Amino acid sequence: MRFERIEQLTDCQNNDLHRMYQEEWWTKGRGLEDIRRMLEHTKVTVGFCDTESKCLIAFARVLTDYVYKALVLDVIVEGGSRGQGLARALMDAVVGRRSLASVSHIELYCRPELASL
Repeated sequence: MRFERIEQLTDCQNNDLHRMYQEEWWTKGRGLEDIRRMLEHTKVTVGFCDTESKCLIAFARVLTDYVYKALVLDVIVEGGSRGQGLARALMDAVVGRRSLASVSHIELYCRPELASL
């Protein structure tokens, strides 16, 4: 599978994110309209989609003040796309964002066993 980086989700990719959320215990139950509203108020998002189908296969979002803190949330990779380095690629894309270059601390909010990201 080949993938490409995106920074804004299409309506179809919003649906993909909703589906991915429903498959995880920590995001199960999030409603599609709430997800749309969340995305509307999140200035920094990073995703990867399949180059052919354009379906979303990985996603992360960042809450930040652009000075002191950037908090990376909701790092998620679609089940069938795991093991290809997409979570690491999401984190690299976040850290490499020009708009976050002057932020003092970028922090990943996740379970301790996933902290190696």
